[in-house]
Amino acid sequence: MSKPVAVLTDSTASIPEELLEELHIHTVAYYIHRGQEVLRDLVTIQRDEFLNWLATTNALPTTASPGPGDYIEAYRDLAESGADEIISIHMSSKASGAYQAACIAQSVLEEPLPDLRVEVIDTRNAALCQGWMAIEAARAALSGLRLDDVAAKVRAMVPVTHLLQTADTLKYLYMGGRIGRAKNLVGSLLNIKPLIGMEEGEIVPLGIAHSRAQAYQAMVDKVEQAVGKSKVKIAYVHAGAKQEVEKIKAIVETRLNAVESFIAELSPALAVHTGPGTAGLCYFPAEL
Repeated sequence: MSKPVAVLTDSTASIPEELLEELHIHTVAYYIHRGQEVLRDLVTIQRDEFLNWLATTNALPTTASPGPGDYIEAYRDLAESGADEIISIHMSSKASGAYQAACIAQSVLEEPLPDLRVEVIDTRNAALCQGWMAIEAARAALSGLRLDDVAAKVRAMVPVTHLLQTADTLKYLYMGGRIGRAKNLVGSLLNIKPLIGMEEGEIVPLGIAHSRAQAYQAMVDKVEQAVGKSKVKIAYVHAGAKQEVEKIKAIVETRLNAVESFIAELSPALAVHTGPGTAGLCYFPAEL
């Protein structure tokens, strides 16, 4: 009997360690270039240490997606462990080169490993939206579904899985070149809290609020408009702001039918672009 479909994603999916272990999700680390240092996301640098440093620096580090060689190595390792089918789930191709690198790796291995099938997915999203797709893929794989059915499940999630977040500033997104169509919010006054999301793989502005509390209410309004009283799964995401996402969670629990939720902290490679203090949520309808 063949092994379950192997599920691979990137460190930027920011999936809590206990879920990675429980669901046998494999990850490939992004790179962070800090001066002359080359760090591996969640391997040689962890969240607390990185955020403490990030809050004090005037020189933003840069990030880089894994290259084709990183994915070739990961796919080979999975094949050597007995996998004959792999689903590879990645951040929006408009925000990162990971999807393209994974596609190159998949094509390179077609000849030397003809019995290995690799399906590469562009989530057109980021953070725990990408993470949710890996989680649900892993659950489907463990239930016995094969690659085509697992991939179909993930692709059905792509258009209905959404990110909403706010922060005290957009300077990190702006400095890191990941601002997308939210550029017009950069010059907002300091007491304005920008609300951003992703559409078709690109960061977009969703409005402004005059306080974090107002921003959190607006987030929940948007989710409620999208899903009504239908069952929803929500990951509350933050960068050094757990108390803030707990405030969002408290509002959600009075207004929405969340059948599964958890709190997750963004990986350092994402925190580079969001900055400390970011809080938000990633959600999708539980019944697709």
